[in-house]
Amino acid sequence: MDFNVKKLASGAGQFFTRAVQYTEEKLGQAERTELDAHFENLMSRADCTKNWTEKIYRQTEVLLQPNPSARIEEFLVTNAELLGHYMEDAAREFGAGSPYGSTLIKVGECERHLGASEREFLQTASISFLNPLRNFLEGDWRTISKERRLLENLRLDLDVCKARLKKAKVAEAKAAAPDFQETRPRNYVLSASASALWTEEAEQELRVAQTEFDRQAEVTRLLLEGISSTHVNHLRCLNEFVEAQAVYYKQCHLHMQELQKELGRMPNAFAINSIHSAGPGGSAADGELSPVETDTLKIEEVQAPATGTRKAKVLYDYDAADSSELSLLADELITVYTVPGMDSDWLIGERGNHKGKVPVTYLELLS
Repeated sequence: MDFNVKKLASGAGQFFTRAVQYTEEKLGQAERTELDAHFENLMSRADCTKNWTEKIYRQTEVLLQPNPSARIEEFLVTNAELLGHYMEDAAREFGAGSPYGSTLIKVGECERHLGASEREFLQTASISFLNPLRNFLEGDWRTISKERRLLENLRLDLDVCKARLKKAKVAEAKAAAPDFQETRPRNYVLSASASALWTEEAEQELRVAQTEFDRQAEVTRLLLEGISSTHVNHLRCLNEFVEAQAVYYKQCHLHMQELQKELGRMPNAFAINSIHSAGPGGSAADGELSPVETDTLKIEEVQAPATGTRKAKVLYDYDAADSSELSLLADELITVYTVPGMDSDWLIGERGNHKGKVPVTYLELLS
């Protein structure tokens, strides 16, 4: 118990002297040991790395998982997958054979694929990018901060020892100067001896403090120089994150392209509904073809109108589903036009001697 009290008293005294030294430095009443310029640059670079790594980490978390209550590592079902399941369940209720039901099935299946791709991207990004950033902030940076705090405490102890030695030398100098009006020379001799002993003790304490400070400065310097290796590691992680993003968006693009193709091959629900609403005796206007008649139209018999043709740029590759359609290659230019009664989602496209129906969603019409 006695030992613990002494240790506590010693620690309290050390804390007090450090606080006094720190306060006097802030008030400009005490000298401060300055670190070399290279060491200061290392600390500034480390602080900058920590601050920006923390910001990038937090914002990446927001990007990957906007809901802060959910952990990315425990992400089992994405919102897109859940939407896909809802659409497929709704299709079974409405009737999978109806235009709306069959379309819901196709879109729901695509949403599930998109959700699966998103989940894979989230897991990959978490492992390859978020985890290394978090490991730096919670591991390496905490170690660096701990060693820097220890270095600062030893620096305060060193400056306390320097101030103590300075006071001891001043007292020794005063004791060494004889006071001719002093009537008690014995006291003068004792004071000089005590001052010399004080100075010797202060010098010994300064040597110990300087050694401990130098040793800690070297340890801290090595840790700070390791920030360069951290940058290299984070650069590799960043490249992996970009690669994961590229794969994810490419998969999404392919899924959406396939969905557009499948929807383009399906009968137009709006056109069918308009036919049903016309009643059993209803018919299309004279001289116009209904969508059903358009499907049976022979493409080779279609002639380009004298006016109304336009140039179009192909946005995506398209594989013809049958002989009435025209296959497309991305970035090529074709001539397009429409015929009376044709589904508005389709145009007639011509490329040289080849002709066929093409989906409007795959084209950019040029003026």
